[in-house]
Amino acid sequence: MGRLFDGPWPIVIIIIVALLLFAAPKLPGMARSLGQSMRILRSEVKEMKNDGKDTSASGQSSSSAAEQPVEGKVIPPNGAGRADGDAGPSSRA
Repeated sequence: MGRLFDGPWPIVIIIIVALLLFAAPKLPGMARSLGQSMRILRSEVKEMKNDGKDTSASGQSSSSAAEQPVEGKVIPPNGAGRADGDAGPSSRA
């Protein structure tokens, strides 16, 4: 009686039979989902490999674009410098 669970193969067979009995209607959907996941993973890995090649070839152009200054407007704190004399919502009376 103890010899049934001595090795991993009887347990694997029991799990497969139980899976086929109770989850048979869901198996095609699970296989389809697994296939889509594998395709997405494969395409992402391929894209990562291509990104590594692109960045090494055009490394100079991307570094010069990162050094460009960014234009913006400096807003003084506490609403100083407003023309209408209103201190704004940050001031409490």
